[in-house]
Amino acid sequence: MSYVIDRRLSGKNKSTVNRQRFLRRYRDHIKKAVEEAVSRRSITDMEHGEQISIPGRDIDEPVLHHGRGGRQTIVHPGNKEFTAGEHIPRPPGGGGGKGGGKASNSGEGMDEFVFQITQEEFLDFMFEDLELPNLVKRHLTGADTFKSVRAGISSVGNPSRINIVRTLRSAHARRIALSGSSRNKLRAALAELERLKREEPDNLSDIQEMEAEIARLRAHIGRLPFLDTFDLKYNLLVKQPNPSSKAVMFCLMDVSGSMTQATKDIAKRFFILLYLFLKRSYDKIDVVFIRHHTSAKEVDEEEFFYSRETGGTIVSSALKLMQEIMAERYPINEWNIYGAQASDGDNWNDDSPICRDILIKQIMPFVQYFTYVEITPREHQALWFEYEQVCERFEDTFAQQQLVSASDIYPVFRELFQRRLVT
Repeated sequence: MSYVIDRRLSGKNKSTVNRQRFLRRYRDHIKKAVEEAVSRRSITDMEHGEQISIPGRDIDEPVLHHGRGGRQTIVHPGNKEFTAGEHIPRPPGGGGGKGGGKASNSGEGMDEFVFQITQEEFLDFMFEDLELPNLVKRHLTGADTFKSVRAGISSVGNPSRINIVRTLRSAHARRIALSGSSRNKLRAALAELERLKREEPDNLSDIQEMEAEIARLRAHIGRLPFLDTFDLKYNLLVKQPNPSSKAVMFCLMDVSGSMTQATKDIAKRFFILLYLFLKRSYDKIDVVFIRHHTSAKEVDEEEFFYSRETGGTIVSSALKLMQEIMAERYPINEWNIYGAQASDGDNWNDDSPICRDILIKQIMPFVQYFTYVEITPREHQALWFEYEQVCERFEDTFAQQQLVSASDIYPVFRELFQRRLVT
């Protein structure tokens, strides 16, 4: 069997192109493996790479090989030895390498193909086709949002940005300008010398004088430098403001006593998935972490995910704090504001209508998108039904989903942040 191997050099990462082609070819297998990995991983292991296995039957590729030689037996239509529908013995062969069968002294096969994808590739597949909805407001966000653009030609600049064509053109023009009169005199002197040699060959004094003049003119022209510092031209780069969208995501997590450790773990995994998505996909985005039980508090990332503080349940405290921070730090004419809330649905009896009113009057009119995730295997409670009224009023910018187990996190996350087609 013959194999054709492309050994052309392609920089330091010689197999990068082939690897990307391989990832595109088996995208469906890899995406399925990524979804399964997300559902079974722990919080601290969420953003690592993953081992992907592909069945051997799915990686068969055409190969160039020599045809079979010798005598071959083929059953053609119309033969007299076999008739249509007749059963013939299966030719001897091997298993597929999956195990679970009986031992055999014959046959051969291939195990599943296993390879490792990197952290970057894992996150690429995890967050493919996801985005923050309705990201429209734009505002300049500091010096690092400027980009360098071409702005013509300059006489000073970095040697690495020299414009060779413009430099040579300028040098040629300078030489023409400075030597123009001398070249005209040289042409005239050459013509006069030719005339003297033809018409007055005995006039040696004039001929020698003319030859000396010609030598002087040629020396003068030759002293002009081919390239002068005056000729150097550089590509001019200037910094141009690059408008970028500013966004803030409010993460509201219920840490009350009704939230079991398993429920809190699911909520944390959901928010870690959201946090990785935001930091990976957007350069300019703020994340505000709010934990709440009977009272709400803005915390940092470490305390949000690992603090053990608990208490009763008043969900409206988190929404009130979110509204206060919005009004104080994030002007609605400059910022795209998003919110994500996770809870088990338990709330103080009279607090759920307050949550609905705060959302409808003070939050939803000013945010681009708000999601509520209820983590419970039980029937929905009052908070869910109050939020349904919010969803009816703001069906394009409010979404709610239920999580029962950790395996639901990734599908629900993709449903909430799926890229929407612009109509």
